[in-house]
Amino acid sequence: MARHNRIVLLGPPGSGKGTQGAILAQNMGVHEISAGDLLRTEVKTGSNLGKEIAECINAGHLVSTDLIVRLMTQAFLAPENENGFISDGFPRSIEQAEIFEKVQQQTEFTGKKVDLVLLIDVPDSYILERILGRFQCPSCGTFYHDKFKPTKVAGVCDICGGKEFAKRADDTEETVVSRLRVYREATAPLIPYYEKQGLLVRVDGTGSIDAVSEKIKEIVGY
Repeated sequence: MARHNRIVLLGPPGSGKGTQGAILAQNMGVHEISAGDLLRTEVKTGSNLGKEIAECINAGHLVSTDLIVRLMTQAFLAPENENGFISDGFPRSIEQAEIFEKVQQQTEFTGKKVDLVLLIDVPDSYILERILGRFQCPSCGTFYHDKFKPTKVAGVCDICGGKEFAKRADDTEETVVSRLRVYREATAPLIPYYEKQGLLVRVDGTGSIDAVSEKIKEIVGY
């Protein structure tokens, strides 16, 4: 089985994409590259690119596709990512994917093109159940779920013994439905885009974290 080293993760919000990306990166010995994290980090460095990004944000504008592609390309080609990477949150639209496709035709990307797009496939109903049921212990940061990961003792944190719990302010049905709609409109079109290129593989994301991780392991080939 061929091993994949440069992977784009796709999936709706609440699909477990971030969790699986972190596990996959650790198991493969590569970095998980998050577009959002890179934007924040680049601004803090004060680089020329960071200043451009900061100007966009401070003006209340969305960061342009061109800037995001430049930032991600810089990260993908960095020496620390020579042996591969997991991309989480990029590309996020057909526009970004098309521009990035042109970038990958450059000589710098010889032997370093994305070789797998992994879609963590989860139905909306499951996502709603997963997100609306989760809660956190503010004291130690441990996450739980009413159904999938309850505390061992009702009302008591397994880790620190705390008895106060909280839900994220944006974990509401209205917010989740809105985020899913944005995903369907902007990001979901990438599914047929990458299917036509023969790069996309679907994995059922409705099982436990370990079960989904095992399925991904078989697909990726590590």
